[in-house]
Formats: sequence, C-alpha cells, structure tokens
Amino acid sequence: MTHSRKILLTMTIGIFICILDTTVMSIALPAMQSGLHTDLAHLSWALNIYTILFACLTIPLGRIADIYGRERLYLVGLSLFFLGSIASGLAPTVSFLIAGRGLQSIGAAIVFPASMTIGIQSTSLAGRTQAIALLGVTQGLAAAFGPTIGGVLTQYFGWRTIFLINLPLALTALGLCLHLLDWHHTGSQHETLDIPGTLTSMLTLFSLSLLLIKGNDWGWTSWRIIGLMSTCGLALGLFLVIESRVAQPMMPLALFKDQQFNGAAIVTVAAGIFFIALMVILPSFFTKIQGATELQAALMVTPASLMLFICSPISGFLLNKVGPRTVIATGCLAILSGYITLSLSNPAVYWQVSIALMLSGAGYGVIIGPVTVLAAGGFSGKLLTASQSVIGVFRQIGTSLAVPFSFPPYLPIFLPLKSPCLTMPNRPWPR
Repeated sequence: MTHSRKILLTMTIGIFICILDTTVMSIALPAMQSGLHTDLAHLSWALNIYTILFACLTIPLGRIADIYGRERLYLVGLSLFFLGSIASGLAPTVSFLIAGRGLQSIGAAIVFPASMTIGIQSTSLAGRTQAIALLGVTQGLAAAFGPTIGGVLTQYFGWRTIFLINLPLALTALGLCLHLLDWHHTGSQHETLDIPGTLTSMLTLFSLSLLLIKGNDWGWTSWRIIGLMSTCGLALGLFLVIESRVAQPMMPLALFKDQQFNGAAIVTVAAGIFFIALMVILPSFFTKIQGATELQAALMVTPASLMLFICSPISGFLLNKVGPRTVIATGCLAILSGYITLSLSNPAVYWQVSIALMLSGAGYGVIIGPVTVLAAGGFSGKLLTASQSVIGVFRQIGTSLAVPFSFPPYLPIFLPLKSPCLTMPNRPWPR
C-alpha cells in the first residue's frame, strides 16, 4: 500500500468517529436517562451541544488549521475528541456528560475539515475523485450505522460504551498520524486570522443551530426564537459584508459563485434532513412506541445501513460512467420513494417499513459520494479547505433539522396518523 493511500485511510478513521457521534447517542437516550437519573429535557442538551458546537466551530477551526499547521492541529483535535469521549463515557452526572460532549465537538470541528483536506491533498490528481468519494462515503456510513452501533453497544455493554468505543479508534488514528504525517509543518507564515469574520460566523451558526434545534420546544413564534432569527440574520449580514471586504476572508465568497458547489450544498442539507431523520426517528418509534429493545430497534434500521454500504461503491462506479448529476438525481428519487412507501405503509408490519428503509438507504448511499466530489469541484489550496469546512457545516445544519424529530411528539410528521401504533404506546412489536 502506498504512503498516500495509508494517509487517506487514516483520515477515514477521524471522519468516521466524528460523524458517528452525531447519531450514535439517539437510540441510547432512554437508558442514559435512567442511568443518570435525569429528564429528557436536560439529557437532550448532551445531544444538541455536539451538533451546535460542531456546526459553529468547523469553519473557524478549519481556517486556524490552515494558518498554524493542519497536521499539528489535527493531532490536537484528535486528543480533544479522545478526552471528551473519556469524560462522556465516565460521566457521573448529566452536566458532566454535556461538558464531555462539548469537548468532543470541539475536537470533531478540528478533525473533520482537516481530515477531508489532508486526505484529498495526499492523493494525486488522477485519484482525487475516488479519494473524495471514499471520504464522503465514510461520512454516510458513520451516520447510517450510528443507531445500529449505539443499539448493540447499549444492549450488551451499557450506554457508556457508545462513547468509550471511540478510544481505540482515536488512539489508532493518533498513532498512524504520528507515523505518516509531517506534523511539524507550521502552516502559512503569511496568513492572518479574520477575527471579525470568525466572530460573526460563529454567532450566525450558533443562533441558527439553536433555533433549528429548539424551535419546536420553545415555539416558532416565541420571543426566544424570534430573537435568535433576528440575531442570525443580522450576524449573517455583517459576516457577508466583512467577507466581501477583508483581504483574507474566513470563508471565501468565491465558493458560492460555483453553481456546482451551491447544488452540492443544497443536496447535502436535504439528504441530511431526510435520511438522518429517518435513522433517528425510527429507532425512537420502535423503542418508545412499539416497545422494542435497543438491540431490536438497532437491527430493525439495519436494512438502510446495509443498502448504503452496498450502493456506495456502485455510485463510485457510476460516477465515472454517467456523471455526478445523474447519480445524485437517482439517489434523490430513491429517498423520495422511500418516504412515499413509508407514508403508505402500516408501521406495525415490519416488511413494509424495511422496504422504505432500503430505498432511503440506497438513495443516500448513491448520493453521499458524488455530492462530496461536487463540493470539492476544481478547488485547491485555501478554497479546497474552505469548501470542505462549509459543506461540513451544511451537513450539520441538515442534522440539526433532523435530530429534534427523534422525540415522540414529532413521530406523526413522518409516520401515518392512521396507524394504531401511534395511539398504543406499550404495544409490543409483532413477532
């Protein structure tokens, strides 16, 4: 195996654990609630803080990595993620868990964009498309297998292991990075950090993520949500003005002059909403309404994960044959078909639900590689790093929209209201 290939595969480890932790916790919430003797309102912040901080810190920390040395900061990010995983796994209280998850998310916001850029730049131009597709597929697999891994670990080893499982993976990645990367690289000596752009981007993304997550709880017309909307709009306007005038912008606006990048961003958000919501809401439906165990719920959503695993390599083959636009359109139609199937099915009949899961998993598997390729486009250098950071933020926005629907009050949005399962909370899953 070549040196560049080893680096690329090492980067997939960092991406996998960062994205895995966006969905792995959702299925374990009932067990965590009992174990920490807390209520769901407080516990949900352990889920939300990861999404919020990941979203608002990815762009600034990606830029800081460019300035001060991507490889060196990557090691810092992995170390923070490692420490955050220990703190989360050993947390005695929900407050300690929230703090640990916050530390995890800071590490993830460093590791994710750096992994993408290091992995892409380690390959030759001839192998760039395949490398980008591999990194994108890794993200999809991590998100898809999160509920399954979380369910299996919670059932057999307890909920704490969903965080402790990160430790051997993070240590492996650290060891490989020390061996493979030029971690003494100091970055660019002529770059400066855009402080006003950093602050306004963080304020924009923080307020946006928080309003998306808490909109249903606080009410979309409440003064808090209206205040967040106003703050987000004002901060975004200031950010755009600053970025258009500063010599070294935090996020080059040239990215959005590329129609291919804009399309990739839209598809990333939409696919994240519809697929992640399905992978989060159905385990909650199976456990909280159908009365299934965490393991049963994890196995029930596995068809989507398996189809993603099967279809991702196929999309890589089709990418060179028919082009990314055709592949992405096909994947979108498959996800849409999955939702139509789900809306017409009876949730008490599992084979009908499994068809919807397979269609959605196949669609997302077809999309995730090509959309990552489109996002990278023909960019290089700072634009390449910025493109991956921004797409990472859009992915987190999609997750922010999807994850709040993991709780029972919002199940009817995705599942047919006529189903008797929605009015019989203790009804067991049919054998």
